[in-house]
Amino acid sequence: MARVVVTGGSGKLGRAVVADLLAHDWEVHNLDLVPSPLCPHTRVDLTDYGQVVEALTGIDDRYHGVDAVVHLAAIPAPGLTANAATFANNVPSTYNVFAAARLAGIRNVVWASSETVLGLPFETPPPYVPVDEEYAGRPESTYSLGKLLDETMAAQFCRWDPRLKIVGLRLSNVMEPADYAGFPAFDADARARCWNLWSYIDARDGAQAVRRALAYDRPGFEVFIIANADTVMSRPNAELLAEVYPDVPHRREFGPHETLLSIDKARRLLGYEPRHSWRQETGSGS
Repeated sequence: MARVVVTGGSGKLGRAVVADLLAHDWEVHNLDLVPSPLCPHTRVDLTDYGQVVEALTGIDDRYHGVDAVVHLAAIPAPGLTANAATFANNVPSTYNVFAAARLAGIRNVVWASSETVLGLPFETPPPYVPVDEEYAGRPESTYSLGKLLDETMAAQFCRWDPRLKIVGLRLSNVMEPADYAGFPAFDADARARCWNLWSYIDARDGAQAVRRALAYDRPGFEVFIIANADTVMSRPNAELLAEVYPDVPHRREFGPHETLLSIDKARRLLGYEPRHSWRQETGSGS
């Protein structure tokens, strides 16, 4: 049984990740400021490098040695605290996790980047749709700037150690089934959810992506957009784009409700395939 530590395992995505990894025979330890009943928990301040080194090498009678790290802990969105406080928490924490993993000889690291790196909230329209990983990051907030710096650090850590694998998941807006009752109301205003091209990620499918990224066996740095296969809207993409982004080029054909945050790369390299949809949960059909 492989051992993985999950930072932020008590959060919205973290709970789903912990449950999914436990269901797939991982030994899971949660590093978070808030306890979770699903697995052993240790309170760790990730901005303190010494604590992170200890957490990734061994903590007394909890465990000794770690096979993999899933780093989810962060202030999870812009505006929840002051910009400088968001940066001072998120970027040093990610550096500490990457550096401590390298020191501990852990070569399997997956962490939560963000869809915001793509240019959200798309007040400046995207260069094309569906958007993908091929264009340079366009951070529009301090939170997003931090995520882009995380990606830059990951690439350099992998350059320093060619045996290291770090996978960044550009996760869309995380949702749980309880959130889906509010989705039909989105149709009334196309602009209310255009900030991420009407996308979302079911926490359970986000957890699947994390597990598949852990299983991905190519060393080096990779980044993947992770969204659900559909949009949050009942209205078709053609209608939404004509109203909100009429001048944005279409790079390929896409379905009427297909996600406009392309998951083609994750499908191709990770074998990722979303299994959940708000339409199934609410009985709204396709």
